[in-house]
Amino acid sequence: ELLDAASGNHDGDLHRPPALRVSEAAGREPGRLRIALSLKPPFTALPARLDPVVRARVVALAERLATLGHTVEEAEPRYGQIGLTFIPRATAGIAERVRDLPHPHLLDRRTLGAARLGRLLGGAPLRVARRAEATLHRRIGALFDTYDVLLAPTTAAPPPRIGSMMNLNGFGTDRAMIAACPYAWPWNILGWPGVNVPAGFVDGGLPVGAQLLGPANSEPLLVSLAAQLEADQRWHEHWPPHGAPADSPAV
Repeated sequence: ELLDAASGNHDGDLHRPPALRVSEAAGREPGRLRIALSLKPPFTALPARLDPVVRARVVALAERLATLGHTVEEAEPRYGQIGLTFIPRATAGIAERVRDLPHPHLLDRRTLGAARLGRLLGGAPLRVARRAEATLHRRIGALFDTYDVLLAPTTAAPPPRIGSMMNLNGFGTDRAMIAACPYAWPWNILGWPGVNVPAGFVDGGLPVGAQLLGPANSEPLLVSLAAQLEADQRWHEHWPPHGAPADSPAV
């Protein structure tokens, strides 16, 4: 119902997809789907590696989807150099928001640094990045000529300890974020839907997730598949163990 309420367009929206009603999809069987399992992180300038414990949980979820009747095969989207379009778009957006704040000097130094970069990249580099959208849609969207849904890890590693990025500089923060979460941002660039689903616990109770990703306007299908998994896995019955040691990583 929240997705239904948020669906639709406003004056000035750059993208104007049709309004969607997805609440009914939660009670509808998704049918037998062709699902691509993607485990390779998209190319980034900084290294990213999938932690074996996270990989094992995502692969186990893929195997469960196969048990539910879906066809699951390993296949990688043709991401190419999609990361080159991310920095101008992300930092230009930060610069725009910072410009409109009443007290920007109160912001974290890393946010201010990103805003400065965004002001530099907000002209021609941003226009080039936006013009690349159609090419990215065609190239990466070709995967959906063969598959209905893409399954990928949500993060490459278990959750970091609270405060672990507090004292990093801008470069150190970017490096830590990319290492932890290299899988989600390409779909932000594409503007296509995805839903995170639980993939189990690692390291004594830390949760990890997987993404169900689709092309434009595939929200009902993704919700239907997520609901099928929820009914099968009964996520509400699974809790991390209590009484973890006091120095265990925090969630």
